[in-house]
Amino acid sequence: MPPTAVRRGYPGPPGYPCVSPRRFLLAAVASGLPSTLHALATGADPLQATKAAASLAPLARQRPGSATLAGTPLRGAIVHVAVSAWWSFVLTRLRVRGVLGGAVAGLLIAALDLEVIGRRYPEVRALPRVPQWLDHVAFGVLVVPRSSRGT
Repeated sequence: MPPTAVRRGYPGPPGYPCVSPRRFLLAAVASGLPSTLHALATGADPLQATKAAASLAPLARQRPGSATLAGTPLRGAIVHVAVSAWWSFVLTRLRVRGVLGGAVAGLLIAALDLEVIGRRYPEVRALPRVPQWLDHVAFGVLVVPRSSRGT
């Protein structure tokens, strides 16, 4: 039986697949470990990726140098949670399962996020590539269920 909104008490129509909040939070937070550890090991800013995520918000691009939250870790965290929620929704709807499925999904997400969309944003382009790709693979592995039962 696939994970459903009714069985686990999540919002949504009966039979609608949902990612567990615990799995989502784990993936959203722990998937940043590769780039954070790389930044700490190389003496770079461990919040660089979070600040780069802030540049993806439409308001961050409207007024350069304004007193908005553009480029701040807070705005970056908000954008990161929103993007993570979107990809969690997509992977759940596609019913991606298992470590291999999650890793492949993470690679595909990285290709789109970093190489297609991200290349238009200097802050994203400036990020070290390998740690960012590893972050995306970690997200895919952590957010998808391990089996067809959703556990």
